[in-house]
Amino acid sequence: MTSEPANKGKLYVVGVGPGHHDHMTYRAKQVIEESEVIVGYETYVGLVEDLIQGKEVYRYAMTQEVDRANQAIGFAEKGRIVSLVSSGDPGIYGMVGLIYEILAEKGWDKDSGIYVECVPGVSSLNSCAALVGSPLMTDFAVVSMSDLLVPWDMIVKRVEAAALGDYVTVIYNPASKKRVHQLRDTRDIFLKYRKPETPVAIIKGAYRETQQVVITTIDEMLEHQDMLGMITTVIVGNSSTYNYKGMMINPRGYTSKYQLVKETPQAKA
Repeated sequence: MTSEPANKGKLYVVGVGPGHHDHMTYRAKQVIEESEVIVGYETYVGLVEDLIQGKEVYRYAMTQEVDRANQAIGFAEKGRIVSLVSSGDPGIYGMVGLIYEILAEKGWDKDSGIYVECVPGVSSLNSCAALVGSPLMTDFAVVSMSDLLVPWDMIVKRVEAAALGDYVTVIYNPASKKRVHQLRDTRDIFLKYRKPETPVAIIKGAYRETQQVVITTIDEMLEHQDMLGMITTVIVGNSSTYNYKGMMINPRGYTSKYQLVKETPQAKA
C-alpha cells in the first residue's frame, strides 16, 4: 500500500458497498474512522451513519456529484483528512473517476499534491450475484441504462454487442421515474439472441433492510415493475445459464473435462 504523508491533506474515495457493515471492508471502516470530514450523497452517508458520529458531515442530493467532488478536494487541499463515500465500489460507476478528472484538470501531481486513495468496496455486481447463485462464472458485460452522461444510441450498441456475444449481462440503473423505455428496449434486443425462458435475476437493495430478490425470465422480466429503480440490479443470463431451485447457475465449463459428481471414499474405521 502507498505510504501516506502526514504533512498534507488526504482524500479517501471510499466504497461502502454492498450496504451492510458485515460486508464493508476493514480498510473502508479504518479510513472513515481516521477522517475528520465526510462528504457524500445523503443515501450513502446514511449507510455509515453510526461510524461518523461527531465528524463534520456534508450531505448532497443526487446529481450533485461535481459539487461534492470539488468540496472533498477543497477540504483536502486545506490539509484536512476527508472521506468521500461512494456506494458499491467507487471505481465502478462511482466517484473516483470524477475525482481524478477534476484533479487532472487542476494539474494535480501524485507525489507533491494531496494524498488520494481509492478504497475499493463490494460492487453491486458482486453482491447481487452472491445472492442469486453463480451467474458470473464466465465472461460477462456490465451496462448502465442511465443516459444522463452516455447517449442512448451508444447504450443500445453496447447492449447489442453484449447480447450478440452471448455475455451474461449485468444492468445497472435499469429504471427511474423518467427512464421508462430503456429496459423494455433492452429486453427486446436480448430476445433477438436469447430464448424467452433465459433466467434473469432482479435484485433490489442488496444487503439492505429493503432487500428483494426475484428470479424470472427475459420474457417476464418487465412484470416486476415495483422492483425496478435506481438501487436495483438486473442480471440477464446467457445461453448456458439455467435456473436450479430458484438460483441462477452459469456453468464454468468443468463438465467438459471432469466428472463432476464422484463417490466419496469410505472412511476407515
